[in-house]
Amino acid sequence: MRRFRRWRRNVQIALNFLTAPIWQFVLIKSGVLAFVVITTFAYAMLFERKVLGWMQLRPGPNRVGPWGLMQPAADAAKLILKEDLTPKSADPLIYRLAPFISLLTAFAAYAVIPFSESSTGVWAIGNVNAGILILMAITSIGVYGISLGGWASGSKYPLLGSVRSTAQMISYELAMTMSFVGVLILAGTTSLAGIVHAQQKVWFVVPQLVGFLLYTITAVAETNRTPFDLVEAETELVAGFHTEYSGLRFGLFFIAEYVNMLTVACIATLLFLGGWNAPAGLTIVPGIVWFLLKVGAFMFFYMWLRATLPRFRYDRLMAFGWKVLLPVATLNLIATAVIVAVWG
Repeated sequence: MRRFRRWRRNVQIALNFLTAPIWQFVLIKSGVLAFVVITTFAYAMLFERKVLGWMQLRPGPNRVGPWGLMQPAADAAKLILKEDLTPKSADPLIYRLAPFISLLTAFAAYAVIPFSESSTGVWAIGNVNAGILILMAITSIGVYGISLGGWASGSKYPLLGSVRSTAQMISYELAMTMSFVGVLILAGTTSLAGIVHAQQKVWFVVPQLVGFLLYTITAVAETNRTPFDLVEAETELVAGFHTEYSGLRFGLFFIAEYVNMLTVACIATLLFLGGWNAPAGLTIVPGIVWFLLKVGAFMFFYMWLRATLPRFRYDRLMAFGWKVLLPVATLNLIATAVIVAVWG
């Protein structure tokens, strides 16, 4: 009886905590943002197929709905209705859990990303002082979904794909993190909103052009996109770590990839492209519009790369990360620190 009363008291405390006005507001914002991100992912995928078709002189999706606008809904219905298979050799729990790890880490990043600012405050679910550190911590966990998914499938091709991905993401994450540090030195804060405020006069892409180029290259590699899509090299690995996945679980990996692309574009906008700051004082347009335009331009660059460049060979991919990007990132960091210390 005493145990039951204690359990009831704990449940009541949790309910009171969740029904407080501040948490209701946070849950509403989270639901709205999740809906916006999912919708953006769906039409980013359609936009990419349209852009690739335009660059390759073909129409792209145009049969489902006017101008192919219902193609994302058709793809979602296909994945939901497709048979979901689990290999006999797979670890059942981890095999089913891995796609959700990738998806949750992809969405969790948006808890601290600010999208604009108004007289009432920053447009973000949580405006924290160490926003960039939280982002790095969350995004670094995403590799577990890929590595565990490949290992738990119980097949050699997914395992090779997951090992490749783990080595690739860890290697390029070092150079990416060091490209962040130059921005943090210039801004003097780890708050994402504070970094945007520090770019009101000059966007950090100008003094940190080398850091921006490093970030762009490493971000493409971190999200396993062309020309760094060695994780799912079809001719070598039969689609890589998700070879044994089908149906909705395969779709969750796919969603996580595109959501991570959007996250990378948001981080590039916040750290290097001035966030919601207008170029050349064009403040007549709202800040959220400038933010979305910059994110869209970065996403277009992603798609342009996919239509243009061939895939790297794996040994050259790793050598490029360790022998070129990491030394350049180190030199850029040292040069930035020296300049700020002497002339800052």
